[in-house]
Amino acid sequence: MATPNAEKNRWLIAASAMSLHLSIGSVYAYSVYQRPLQETQGWSIADVSLAFTVAIFTLGMATAALGRYVERYGPRRSGLGAAVLFAGGTVLAGVAVQVGSYVGFVATYGVVAGVGLGLGYISPVSTLVKWFPDRRGLATGLAVMGFGAGAPVTGPVANVLIETTDIPTTFYVLGSGYFVAMAAGASYLEKPPEEWVPAGVSADEVVETDSHGVIVASDLEQRTASEAIRTPQFYLVWLIVFLNITAGIMLLSVASNMTQAITGASAATAAAVVGLIGVFNGAGRIVWSSLSDYLGRTATYAVFFALQILAFLALPNLRTVPLFAGAMFLIITCYGGGFACLPAYLADLFGTQELGAIHGYTLTAWSMAGVAGPTLVARIVELTGSYELAFYVVAGALGVGLVCVGLLRWRVTVVRQAQLQGTPHEATRWE
Repeated sequence: MATPNAEKNRWLIAASAMSLHLSIGSVYAYSVYQRPLQETQGWSIADVSLAFTVAIFTLGMATAALGRYVERYGPRRSGLGAAVLFAGGTVLAGVAVQVGSYVGFVATYGVVAGVGLGLGYISPVSTLVKWFPDRRGLATGLAVMGFGAGAPVTGPVANVLIETTDIPTTFYVLGSGYFVAMAAGASYLEKPPEEWVPAGVSADEVVETDSHGVIVASDLEQRTASEAIRTPQFYLVWLIVFLNITAGIMLLSVASNMTQAITGASAATAAAVVGLIGVFNGAGRIVWSSLSDYLGRTATYAVFFALQILAFLALPNLRTVPLFAGAMFLIITCYGGGFACLPAYLADLFGTQELGAIHGYTLTAWSMAGVAGPTLVARIVELTGSYELAFYVVAGALGVGLVCVGLLRWRVTVVRQAQLQGTPHEATRWE
């Protein structure tokens, strides 16, 4: 049996992936720039917010466009490319602010850095899954936990830099730091040798484990990206991801104002709640993804939707800050957990042959949800003057998501039966 390069440690591979994701996760600290940019540049809040929206949208589109690039050239080259684009876009955003160019700011932070976001997000994923065939959920959870923790780490640093220097300098310093961290992480990334598995695990065994950590089943199928997107399973996963992200982003987009409006909390208290949201976002990624190795990915997503339905239905009636914040924190753990479990889920369903490309196609749901969630809540509040209807609408959408999870479980059963009969492709494709 092949053995990995003696110089490579799979836990350091995971740490390297975290380094990339911690840097690009700083995008969620974008709110610290909003007021300073408004005051110094004279841009409206809508103008400033557009750059963030463009960055998230570009992220999702870039993952779809560059997934095959990652598979072809590997995680190291892709990670270094992400470092150049994300760090370079951040530095150039500082230049745009310094010369007072709004178009330049949107183009650099929104598009250039946005492409770096997408490339950096998917670069280490398929590699991690291959290094951790026995603990896929844990491995990918560790990486994307870094993305969730990016805002709590970057936010305070950016605030200090803005207060002691200015916005352009803040972007220059942060961009330089991002490049160092991302380049260092990318330099260590490498795929394991072909057919390598950890000690004690047979290459013929599946990677899903039971509650005692015992290996019990294998990947559903091994499909290319082109084959995967022609299956019902792919579109069910896409809808599940879209609905889960829509619910979470809707909450994130109005968390402070919503907390004040429903509980009567002060702006300072609401700000503290928003700060803790980042902690629960990151924690949910590692906790839920680790649990998914034992519960199974389909069951984990079913739990996400069931818990969130109950939480959204309860939110309008939770008038005290601890209860209201607790329900939001629960929802945000499911939001982060959905991201963390996704790569392992896709590997379970479609194998690891072209996981990076399949993951990239799936993350287009993030782009769509990034527009749908904030737009939905804004329109409803604008029309009704209240958040209550938005909660009920999202609860209904999550109910649809729960049905999709059930349908996906049924499709998996169909595929398993078809495999036993020796006709898997005829039983699982659209035609």
